[in-house]
Amino acid sequence: MTQGIIGTSGAIKSVLDQVSVVAPTDSTVLIQGETGTGKELFAQAVHSMSRRRNAPMVTLNCAAIPAGLLESELFGHERGAFTGALTQRIGRFEMADRGTLFLDEIGDMALDLQAKLLRVLQEQAFERLGSTRTSHVNVRLVAATNRDLARMVENKEFRADLYYRLSVFPISLPPLRERRGDIPALVRHFVIKYAERMNKIVDFVPAETMEAIVAYDWPGNVRQLQNFVEHGVIVSAGPVFQPSLNQLQSHGNGESSSAKVSRTLEDATRHHIMETLKETNWVVGGRNGAAARLGLARTTLLSKMRRLGIELTMREELGSRNGSRRAFASAC
Repeated sequence: MTQGIIGTSGAIKSVLDQVSVVAPTDSTVLIQGETGTGKELFAQAVHSMSRRRNAPMVTLNCAAIPAGLLESELFGHERGAFTGALTQRIGRFEMADRGTLFLDEIGDMALDLQAKLLRVLQEQAFERLGSTRTSHVNVRLVAATNRDLARMVENKEFRADLYYRLSVFPISLPPLRERRGDIPALVRHFVIKYAERMNKIVDFVPAETMEAIVAYDWPGNVRQLQNFVEHGVIVSAGPVFQPSLNQLQSHGNGESSSAKVSRTLEDATRHHIMETLKETNWVVGGRNGAAARLGLARTTLLSKMRRLGIELTMREELGSRNGSRRAFASAC
């Protein structure tokens, strides 16, 4: 786990490499990705790996604030600047001075306000609503969106100059369906998290359950998976994680063919078994072996390993480690 980000897939490693490159600079970062891919989490990673890590990181969701109030939220206002402005209030830019301002869903910002935001990014200066005094700040901006800003620029729905200013260093987050290898680790993390929160003991995920979870496309990405696991922990009566898999079947995967589903399940099964074997130091049998953790008979697991080509990998691993063919037999 890096900066709270769970995953070891190539897609996630590539994104983390980009974060590590841009974080030490003060350049603007634009994080793009589908809803639920964890854009705010990666924005936090940019901040915590930067030189501004000891200063505040301030967050504002542009889609959650009514258009008429967003300018005040960003720049603040003076007393009497508008009806209801009973006191002076500083905005998010002042709150984030010397730190990082994260603007989520920036594609929802109105065009007139985009022009004012561009000025702040270029000059690091602005006026509060109702004030003629210019305030200066030192703020690093990280923006995020699930919308296609380039297309919005073509359609005159987003300012081209602001788009170019924001996309100095664009980072695209992969959807969960493109990083299925990370799903088992995410599931185990969320199961532990919610079991502790609910004061329950739920610590075993059956192999068949994990295979079904990994095979699903998760249109809502990590956020949807997190909610699914939370519900599953709630309904699990004992230590075995027993979510309602009908939820996944009812939505469907949108796969183009049964062969594609089969390949996905096979890949998910192979990855899950491999990860479990690594966790048990390649021990298959016994109380603490991989078979017990997966809820399978030892012979059933060995059969799956042969079919998926894992047995050969295990022989090579143990052979290189111990220099003896007997190591495989003792591990099983």
